[in-house]
Amino acid sequence: MGSARTRHYRASHGVDEWITGFDRGLRTLTGIHQAARPNPAEDVAEADLTAQERSHVAGLMRVNHTGEVCAQALYEGQALMASDTNAKASLMSAAAEEQDHLVWCRSRLRELDARPSLLDPVFFGLSFVMGAAAGLMGDRVSLGFVEATEDQVVQHLDEHLQTLPGHDEKSRKVLEAMRADESRHGAQALADGGQEFPKSVKRVMRGLAKVMTKTTYHL
Repeated sequence: MGSARTRHYRASHGVDEWITGFDRGLRTLTGIHQAARPNPAEDVAEADLTAQERSHVAGLMRVNHTGEVCAQALYEGQALMASDTNAKASLMSAAAEEQDHLVWCRSRLRELDARPSLLDPVFFGLSFVMGAAAGLMGDRVSLGFVEATEDQVVQHLDEHLQTLPGHDEKSRKVLEAMRADESRHGAQALADGGQEFPKSVKRVMRGLAKVMTKTTYHL
C-alpha cells in the first residue's frame, strides 16, 4: 500500500514539475517575467546614438536576449532530469538570476525601439531538449554542461563589450552585470561537482553558439 502511494506521489510530483516548467516557458517566450533585482542601468542616462549605432546595439541585445531564452530552457530541461536535490537547487538558483538577465535585455530592446528575435521559440525548444539530454547523462555531466555553456556566454559578452559604442553606458552596465553572474554560475557548477568538459567539446559548442548569434542579430 505504502509503495503504491509513493509511486502515485512521484507521478503526481513529476506532472506538477512539467506543468510548472511549461508555465515558466510560456512566461519566458511572452516576456511577462519580472526581475528580482533592479536593472543595473536603471539610473543611467540614454546615450545619443546614431542610427547605425542604435541598430548595432539592438542586434547585440537581441542576441543576448535569445541567449537568456536559451538559458531558461537549458536549466528547465536539466532541472527536470536532475536526480540530486542539491543539483536541482543549484540549477534553479542560477535560472532565477538568468531570468533577471532576460528582463533586463528585453527592457533594453524596448528602449532601443527593437524587438526580440523571431527565432526565440525555435531556440527555446532546441535548448530544452539539449538541457534534458544533459540531465539524463547524470548530474556531474549536467553541471559540467552549465560551466561549458557559461564559458561560451562570458566569451561572447566580452566580444559584445568590445564592440559597443563607447558612450553607451546603459547597455554596458547591463552586459557587465550579466557577465559577472555568468562567470559565477560557471564556477559554482564546478564547485557543486560538475565535470569540466574538454576544450575540444567547448570548441564545438562555440561553433553551435555562433549559429545562434549570427541569425538572431538580424532576425
